Amino acid sequence: MSLEEFRVLLERHARPDWRTAVDGVLISKVDRPDPPAPAMSGTVLAVIAQGAKRLALGERVYEYGAGQYLVASVDLPVTGQFTQAGPERPALGFGLALEPYAVAELLLRAGPGDLPRAGGAVPSGIAVSDAPAALLDAVVRLLRLLDEPRDRAVLAPLVKREILWRLITGEQGATVRELGLADSGLSHVSRAVRWIREHYAESFRVEDVARMSGMSVSAFYRNFQAVTAMSPIQFQKQIRLQEARLLLATRPGDVTGVGRRVGYDNASQFSREYRRQFGAPPSRDAARLHDLTRAPAGILP
Repeated sequence: MSLEEFRVLLERHARPDWRTAVDGVLISKVDRPDPPAPAMSGTVLAVIAQGAKRLALGERVYEYGAGQYLVASVDLPVTGQFTQAGPERPALGFGLALEPYAVAELLLRAGPGDLPRAGGAVPSGIAVSDAPAALLDAVVRLLRLLDEPRDRAVLAPLVKREILWRLITGEQGATVRELGLADSGLSHVSRAVRWIREHYAESFRVEDVARMSGMSVSAFYRNFQAVTAMSPIQFQKQIRLQEARLLLATRPGDVTGVGRRVGYDNASQFSREYRRQFGAPPSRDAARLHDLTRAPAGILP
């Protein structure tokens, strides 16, 4: 199908906070290429109608543009930027939160033979594909409901389920299906990811986290790397540095204290790893971030 109606609907309903009247649906509109910015991916479907975006996860880089989609089945620390955007032709994107319970419900309803045969390896937590016509059609019908408040409450949940079904049975279905399987390799890794995020400032032994996740140490290493593109210790470092950057935006004069709070006992190590991650030492980046937090909405990268 043509992307034109998709673009028109996104342009019409885009808001500065990206929210919409349909729960779990976001619309992004970006009118300039932005510098790479760290964030957590969330568990989402993202479809681009116009422009292009680049996402880095560890050493992996994902690029997707108009007519393509990205799915993230684990909440991962990523660095992203829109690479094609301008005032005359802004980047336009659609986002839908993916809920494990909704995936699980559809998997239970599926009949024998309805789903592709599962492979043996744990899929990556992020994947990109061309969006098939049936998926784009369902996304457009969901966006049309933003203009139809009377029908929205009844029809939006049905169309969201259709979108989810298209994902589950599509090219990246293995990544999405793992989200709804309680005993999948990805669900075990997700437990570890949540634990590390909640205890990022603490030292830990990988053997203990593997045991808590219900896996042997060798399986844990292998599956964690497959899903996140990082080792558990590298993942913890990413979370620490992202949290440090958020804290420095409001506490630019307390670099040493922030480093200690996120788990760095050695100030020089904190400064060195922060600079490697964000391209500037903490003190200089903190001053820039502090200025940005005082700028008008929409200026933040």
